[in-house]
Amino acid sequence: MSALYAGFGCRRGCSVEVLEHLLRRSLAAHGLAITAVRGIASIALKADEPGLSALSRRLALPLVCYDAQQLQPFLNQLSHRSERSHKTTGCWGVAESAALALADGHGDQPRLRISRQVFASATLAIACNG
Repeated sequence: MSALYAGFGCRRGCSVEVLEHLLRRSLAAHGLAITAVRGIASIALKADEPGLSALSRRLALPLVCYDAQQLQPFLNQLSHRSERSHKTTGCWGVAESAALALADGHGDQPRLRISRQVFASATLAIACNG
């Protein structure tokens, strides 16, 4: 199974339970195993978000955060562009951009495997290479 990279966007205070539920539900819906996930990513504004840090520890996965400029190169690959996200973060789609950026750091040709998913106060996207 190829490596998968999870990108998250979330509102302040989003719980680890919401984030983990969204991840597990999305992977299961696409027949993918959580053991294939190699890392979690988000935007730098969320680097101190307790739910993301807790998920990283719970799943023993690295959490990598990117600034909006680092996420910009993936704009053309986004399935959804959020005006609200752009006004708040400077990024048109945090979850998808972050997943693509993390996958890009681990190989060539990152692509979305699971486009933007929403649950409660969180968004998730899964990227892979090739």
